[in-house]
Amino acid sequence: MRIIGTGSSVPSLVVSNDMLSEILDTNDEWISTRTGVKERRILSKETLVDIAVTAAQKAIEDAQISSVDLDYIVCSNLVNSYATPSLSSIIQGKIGASCPCLDINVACAGFVYALDISEAFLKMGKVKNILIVCAEEPSRIVDWTQRDASILFGDGAAAAVVTDGDDLKAMHLSTTSNIDSLYYHRKMEFNPFNNKEENTGPLVMNGKEIYKLAVSASTSEINLILQEAGLKADDIDYFICHQANLRIIETIRQNLNQTEDKFPHNIEKYGNTASASILILLDELNKSKKIKSGDLIVLSAFGAGFTTGACILSWSGSNNK
Repeated sequence: MRIIGTGSSVPSLVVSNDMLSEILDTNDEWISTRTGVKERRILSKETLVDIAVTAAQKAIEDAQISSVDLDYIVCSNLVNSYATPSLSSIIQGKIGASCPCLDINVACAGFVYALDISEAFLKMGKVKNILIVCAEEPSRIVDWTQRDASILFGDGAAAAVVTDGDDLKAMHLSTTSNIDSLYYHRKMEFNPFNNKEENTGPLVMNGKEIYKLAVSASTSEINLILQEAGLKADDIDYFICHQANLRIIETIRQNLNQTEDKFPHNIEKYGNTASASILILLDELNKSKKIKSGDLIVLSAFGAGFTTGACILSWSGSNNK
């Protein structure tokens, strides 16, 4: 497969660390030094569907195709206001597409998993153009009275159009069941026949455990795909990692003994936007022409589950150059 178009969209409301210090026991220095986050975008006036549709439309335009040319839509999403219908089917109707679609939830590794699914669909020969949408609203599941998780996250959406090609050089996915490190229980409707105790509450995250899991898994997985592709870390032009925490990204970089310029980041502007984070950054690099045709790119993500995914792409560029 190859990526022929990208797009992204974030909410208009910018929430700075100083704004959070007015409602939480924290300050800009405390947040910045521990996470790298300076500000994040939070949905207020817009909806998750609004920014997802905008991101999708931008990616389709960048690919220089029409929504009717889409053969499949894969949407990565943690949680939204609809349990059903699927978010992908809502997006499909809003953009005027008529293709099959599905949602996946592998947390922050969603984009890499969606690329793997797209590669499989393309190899079957039944589809030509696939739209991947990563749309996330983690601000809806954190406790805004506590600083532990709320300071980390932001809302955002991004999309990519993929089609036939040979840009994918290596891919590896993994899941190791680990519920306690990161989870969110959603309350269901009242059931008079259900006597079980309802376990509800905001997102629970063990930051230290996630740090160790993320660094170890990402480093080993990147080394694995490099070996599979017959490459070395020095051969890679950009490592685009999940924007969860700048300390995690820095530690992965140091483990691979690479220079800072190879590890672009935008966590300072958007925070952790879950599965949208890699794709938002990829879109920025694409639209600013920082990545060029022939560049070798590693994508590496990790999320609740505990899920991980990494791949190597030889960038051939979007259709709209």
